[in-house]
Amino acid sequence: MGATYIEKLLRRNTGEQTAKAGDIVTARVDRVMIHDIFIPFVKDKFEEMGFTELWDPDRVVLIYDHLVPASQLDDPRHHKIGNEFAARYGLKHVHRSDGICHQLMTEAGYVKPGDVVFGTDSHTTTYGCVGAFSSGIGYTEMAAILGTGTLWVKIPETIKIVIDGVLPPHVASKDVILRIIGDLTAAGASYCALEFSGSAVESMTVASRMTMANMAIEAGAKCALFTPDEKTAAYCEIPVSPEWADFKGDEDADYLKTLHYQAEELVPVLACPSQVDKIRPVSELEGLEIDQVFLGSCTNGRLEDLQCAADIVRGKQVAPFVKFIVTPASRKIYLQALSDGTLATLADAGAIITHPGCGLCCGRTGGILTDGERVVATNNRNFLGRMGTSKVEIYLASPATAAASAVAGRITAAK
Repeated sequence: MGATYIEKLLRRNTGEQTAKAGDIVTARVDRVMIHDIFIPFVKDKFEEMGFTELWDPDRVVLIYDHLVPASQLDDPRHHKIGNEFAARYGLKHVHRSDGICHQLMTEAGYVKPGDVVFGTDSHTTTYGCVGAFSSGIGYTEMAAILGTGTLWVKIPETIKIVIDGVLPPHVASKDVILRIIGDLTAAGASYCALEFSGSAVESMTVASRMTMANMAIEAGAKCALFTPDEKTAAYCEIPVSPEWADFKGDEDADYLKTLHYQAEELVPVLACPSQVDKIRPVSELEGLEIDQVFLGSCTNGRLEDLQCAADIVRGKQVAPFVKFIVTPASRKIYLQALSDGTLATLADAGAIITHPGCGLCCGRTGGILTDGERVVATNNRNFLGRMGTSKVEIYLASPATAAASAVAGRITAAK
């Protein structure tokens, strides 16, 4: 019998050539990411365990993204502890306000195909976009890795997702992954690997694959995996490797289940309040008035997302009384969008453009809402209280749907 992608990747990492789903193996960690919210807890646990030095400071990345700029009284404490930890233990890679952790980990070249990566944030699954096994962990597990460079994992079972064909206009990878989450349900892929393939997937940009890998956790997945290709090589600025030919599951592998989709049949959708798997076509909700639109996050704050929105709002104006907040995912993306005129187009239409970071997605700086308000947002979660009070209605959408709704002042599909 053949092997799944995740079985092959972890066999390669551990040397356990017969390891299969359900087996527990000890992985050699290639890179870890700690973000500002967790650094105080990681630091305390690391020292409580008796460690006095990092296993490899070059493999540790500390990123300030959720709590910048500081918006609550306790935020500076996280910054202070993070700075002291970096200085004491010789961290070589520290990013202060350069962007969202999940954008930076691939954008800055920290993650490569075949790597094993862990981070202190659930959306660490994002790095599967370049063919890495990446997953979110807690501060105790992170402290153990910092001291040893290893972590035991149970090899996940795999759900294979095949998407063939050509996506219709204004149907993006965000619509695709929302549809998949709706079909799987929020717990339908718990501790599974999602393995993506098919001609529609192959035609996607790395940025679009990032959106899908990012939201795999919303179905409970342990990780998401895309086969690396020429686009991956260009994005990671590395040559195509002959090894990548085997970075995919075998046809006769033991899959938990397989889902097939025809791209032409997919439509723009929304995740309705307050569950990520509560999916409905945009056409069924058109006309519902909104108060705010948020374009950004590690799900949809990339250059292609901003450009898509700019194309839709060009020559138009954001509807009266609607706040359209745009937050690029990184400083690099901000500067690219500034250079090519994307930000000017968005600003001319009335958008509020903020500094790169997590911002409204985690209910911090940049536009929280109050009772009875309704927001269309491109991020990954619409839980109660995520963007303000528990009486805020959050609808998750693609950049195209978000931009069209900002101009219309109500939920609408891009035309």
